[in-house]
Amino acid sequence: MKRSIFLSLLLLAMVMPAFGQNTIVGKYKKALIIGAHPDDPEFCCGGTALVLQKHGCEVVNVYLTGGEAGIKGVGAAEARAIRTKEATDACAIMGVRFVMLSQVDGATEITKERYAELKAVIEREKPDVVFTHWPIDSHRDHRICSVLTYDAWRQLGHSFDLYYHEAMTGLQTQNWHPDTFVDISDVVEQKHQACRAHVSQDPDDCLKWHIPMERFHGGEYQCRYAESFTKQVWNPARK
Repeated sequence: MKRSIFLSLLLLAMVMPAFGQNTIVGKYKKALIIGAHPDDPEFCCGGTALVLQKHGCEVVNVYLTGGEAGIKGVGAAEARAIRTKEATDACAIMGVRFVMLSQVDGATEITKERYAELKAVIEREKPDVVFTHWPIDSHRDHRICSVLTYDAWRQLGHSFDLYYHEAMTGLQTQNWHPDTFVDISDVVEQKHQACRAHVSQDPDDCLKWHIPMERFHGGEYQCRYAESFTKQVWNPARK
């Protein structure tokens, strides 16, 4: 009996990942990647953005803040200018455009006005898929970005698919159990080039976290490098 139960559980474990490999490639026409700071979309979702574009999907990076607190010893206005230039360079490498909102790095807010600000961007861009931060994260800005995006998804009648991405898992993203993978092997070098455009953020140190993540998920998805996501579940039959 015990052997039979063990074999049943083993078979279930082997089958379950197949259901989790819910590909997004070729399914969408326009994607928004919403990150708390300039560089979050690139590190967390840059490979997927490149893969989506290869399959005819328009991609727009959305930065909640200008990274004002992200350069030690540099004032907010100067830091925002530096990081805007870096974002411009990164997006040029990726072939995407970006939108930068008015929140301040390290002082992001959840207010009626901030809900409306992000909702208006999404409403204007009309994506059919959005990627944003997983809400269980040690970085407050990441958590706030996730909540604002989730609220917009609800307020807009679940009119787009919503996926969560990971950032420096273990240090920032916590309790991560993905259900969706994208093979980024063919574009991983271009992704890393875009990440390295964020010179002020010590990108090679950040990649020390993300490259092992990409390799690990590649092992899960039987490829060299992959990015992973968790899809927000919703029954489309409900309004």
